[in-house]
Amino acid sequence: MPDQSESLLTQVRVVLFEPQDPINIGATIRAMKNMGVRDLRLVRPVPYEPNRIEQVAHDTRDLVARIRHYDDLDAALADCVRVAAFSARRRAAKWARADPRRTAAELLDWAERGPVALLFGREDHGLPNEALDRSHLMVTIPTSTHASLNLAQAVLVALYELHVTAGDATRPMGRHRKHAPAATAAQLELTLADIEASLTAISFFRTRNPEHVMRSVRSLIGRAAPDAREIELVRAMAIEVRRTLDRVQRAHDAPVVEAPSAGVPAPADPEDA
Repeated sequence: MPDQSESLLTQVRVVLFEPQDPINIGATIRAMKNMGVRDLRLVRPVPYEPNRIEQVAHDTRDLVARIRHYDDLDAALADCVRVAAFSARRRAAKWARADPRRTAAELLDWAERGPVALLFGREDHGLPNEALDRSHLMVTIPTSTHASLNLAQAVLVALYELHVTAGDATRPMGRHRKHAPAATAAQLELTLADIEASLTAISFFRTRNPEHVMRSVRSLIGRAAPDAREIELVRAMAIEVRRTLDRVQRAHDAPVVEAPSAGVPAPADPEDA
């Protein structure tokens, strides 16, 4: 069972059965790095150079160093409590089938009890029946009528679903640099009141129903789900509309003082006499 401080994804093992192309091994490592999975097991792989893998998957030396090789599939799966085999083949025997999303949820449940495996077959023929027999469920990735996926593509789809399903168990998405709490109901009502006051000030409701307009504005803001900083920005914009109107009106109403003609001194201030 993983330490509580670790992601459940540390319990996931990607197992490639007789991979034939080193590029696919490298692309698999890259997908694993992207999605937070670190253990790759290869059963009778094609010969390859670790340096070549790192050229395909940059900055993955730590994962390449963890690759383990096995002479048979049973040894590769020996410590796993749940095995999901990915295959587009149809079998005569009844077999539990699932899609990658449902499989991700099930595997993460099992990961709390021990290592789980994602099993993928050869690029040319996929997994043989004896390999499928070692799995607990068969997974088919939904596609169009053209069902053939590249090996590394299939691995990426499977790991993506695991990564998303794991949620907070993986690296969280970074917060905005200026993170703000959620907007409160009080902030929303103040903002709506200021928006309505500003629309009234510019005679927006002269040909429109204020109740209908404000209900639409309320719905729009509700769907946007602004945080506290964003709702205050909207309110500030609404308030500034009225302030600008006030400044324009004061400038318009101010008395006009004529400048003195050239060469004629301005009249003295009586207090200066």
